[in-house]
Amino acid sequence: MTKVFIQTHGCTANLVETQSMMGLLQEASFKIVDDPEYADVNIINICTVKGNNVALKSIKDIVTHYPDKKLIVTGCITQDIIKPIRNLHEDTSLINTHNIHRIVDAVEESLQGNFLEALTQERINKVILPKIKTNNVIGIIPIASGCADNCAYCSVKQIKGDIFSYPEEFIINEIKKALKSGCKEIWLTSQDNGSYGLDKGERKLHLLLQKILDEIPGDYKLRLGMTNPRHIIEITDNLIEIFQDDRMFKFIHLPAESGNNEILGKMNRKYTVHQYRELVDKLRRYVKDITIASDLIVGFPGETELQFQDSLHLIQETKPDVLNVARFSPRPNTLAKKMEGQISSDEKKERSQAMADLYLGIASKKNKEWIGWEGELIIDEKSKDQTFIGRNFAYKPITVKGNLKLGDVVQVKIKDASAHDLTGEIIKEISLKK
Repeated sequence: MTKVFIQTHGCTANLVETQSMMGLLQEASFKIVDDPEYADVNIINICTVKGNNVALKSIKDIVTHYPDKKLIVTGCITQDIIKPIRNLHEDTSLINTHNIHRIVDAVEESLQGNFLEALTQERINKVILPKIKTNNVIGIIPIASGCADNCAYCSVKQIKGDIFSYPEEFIINEIKKALKSGCKEIWLTSQDNGSYGLDKGERKLHLLLQKILDEIPGDYKLRLGMTNPRHIIEITDNLIEIFQDDRMFKFIHLPAESGNNEILGKMNRKYTVHQYRELVDKLRRYVKDITIASDLIVGFPGETELQFQDSLHLIQETKPDVLNVARFSPRPNTLAKKMEGQISSDEKKERSQAMADLYLGIASKKNKEWIGWEGELIIDEKSKDQTFIGRNFAYKPITVKGNLKLGDVVQVKIKDASAHDLTGEIIKEISLKK
C-alpha cells in the first residue's frame, strides 16, 4: 500500500483542507503516515499569507532529508513562489487551494514519474469533501472560501479569490456528521466568516448561526472564527442575541490591524477606530465575559511614531484577551509593497516588542481575574506528563492534570493564571469518555 505523509502550515482553513485531502487519499486506498521517512509521497500544505520564507524552508528541509521521495506542494501557492519551489525540487507537483479535490490525481501522477500542476481558480464546495479529523473532539467546518475585501497589505485575495459561501444545508449536514462521530466542539472557519453570504448579496452569518442552533440540538460548543470588523457592525445586535445561547463559545476574533484612522485608510480596511471601539464595547457590555482576540500590524508604510502610539492606546482602551502582533512585511503584488515610507526592520522590531510588552501586562492582569472561578471545561488538547488543556464557556485555555482523555468534561477551579493561559484543579469529573 502506498504511504503518504502530509505536513500542514497556516490557519484552520488550511488544516481542514489537509483533513479533506487525507479523506480523499484514504478513500483511494492510500495509507496516511505521520513520518516523512516512511512515506512514498510527501505532501506539504503551505501558507504564504505571511510570506514565502517559512514555506520554502519547509520544502527545503523535506527535499534535503528525502531527496528521492516524490513531493507535492499544496495550499496557498502564488505565482512568485513557483520558481523557487522548482529550484528546490524540479519535479514537484503543485496543487493550489482551489484544486485540493485533485490530490489523488497528483499522487498517482507522481508515482508514475510525472508531475501535475493544478493552479486554476475553481469554485468547489469543499465542505462536502471527506475528512479525517486530526482531533476527534474538534470538528472544523469550512463555511466559505475567498475574501470580500482587498486589504493593501494582504495576499489572501490573490490566493483564495472572491468570497464563495457554501450552502447552509451542506454546512449543517457536516456539523451533524461531526457531532455524530463524537465531536464536542464545532469550529466554523473561512478567510473571513463575517463576509458569509456577500456573494449572494447580503451578510448572512447571523442567519447561518441561528439556523445551526435551531436545527441541531445537543450538548456541543460552537466557535466562530475570524471576521473583519466591518462585516459585523450592522449585525452586531443579531450576534449578541445569538451569543446568549449556551452552545456558543463566548469568543470572537476581530482584527483591528491599526489604532489610527489614516493607516486604516491606507490599509483599505473600511472601518474607523471609533467603530472598532464601539463594537468591542458593545460586545463586552452584552456578552458576559466574552473573549475578544485581535490582530495589530506594526510598521505599516508611512506609520509615524504618533500613529504607532495610537495603536498602543487602542490596546489600552479595548484590552484584547488575545493579541497577535505582526511586523509589516511586503507581500508580492500588493499595494502596500509599492507604498513610500517603508519602515526599517529595527524600528518594526522595537515597536512590536513594545506592543507585545504592553499586551502581556494587560493579559496577565485580566487572566488573574479568573482565579477562583469554578466551572466546566471540555478537554480538547493533550500536552505532556498527564497535562491537558480544556476550554471553558469563554474559550479560555485551562491547563489541568489528571488521568484524562480528549473529550472528557470536568469541573475545575482556577488556581493560577499567566498572560497566555489559566491553571486549574479538577474538583469533579462530569463526563469521561470510555
